[in-house]
Amino acid sequence: MVEHINRLEAIFTDAGIKFTRLKSEHSFEWYMFDYSPKRRNPALQGLKGQSWPSHNIRWCTTELKNMVVNAYFSDLRKKYTVIQLIGFAADEQYRLKREANQNPNHRHPLMDWGWTEADCLKYCYAHGFDWGGLYEIFHRVSCWCCPLKSLPELRNLWKQFPDLWERLKNMEHRTYRKFLKNYTVDQLEIRFQFEEERLAAGLPINTREFHQALKEKLKECNQ
Repeated sequence: MVEHINRLEAIFTDAGIKFTRLKSEHSFEWYMFDYSPKRRNPALQGLKGQSWPSHNIRWCTTELKNMVVNAYFSDLRKKYTVIQLIGFAADEQYRLKREANQNPNHRHPLMDWGWTEADCLKYCYAHGFDWGGLYEIFHRVSCWCCPLKSLPELRNLWKQFPDLWERLKNMEHRTYRKFLKNYTVDQLEIRFQFEEERLAAGLPINTREFHQALKEKLKECNQ
């Protein structure tokens, strides 16, 4: 993704279009492990860091993207009327129902053109942008350590990026919240290894019997 952004910057610069990179003052790791927010939950008093984001608390999006982008546009609005182009695709109409996405100064050209996510990816491939093949592995190229990834995408991360998977385990060992509601990263690894063993033996992995066997496997490993 960094390589992709570097290519875009070169294209914009060559065309005489200003290219600005925005970055939070603090890193993801700082917010996750070192930040000390005010705690409403007494059980979290004394714990450092925000820990893993969740569906209900997506602090990473707030702190590392929305607040940074909003601060940048806030300065621009002191001098200009800012028209912001948002990259929602035609098959993401549901996103426009959210109040935050109903700003009258936002434009959605992909929706206006009727371009779906598949159309956009096809166009990018045709013009030499392939993100190193990441879209052949993941449905969405989001943050590699995101706990909101689907189970198949986490399985692909474990299989194809063992170095990042080790980093993921180390990150969880440094924090107080489980990676997923039902699994730690270590437990996910046990599940994925167990699936591989079952498949090699010609056994199914999406049956009630599999889930019962997995439950016993996890219980054994926790003893």
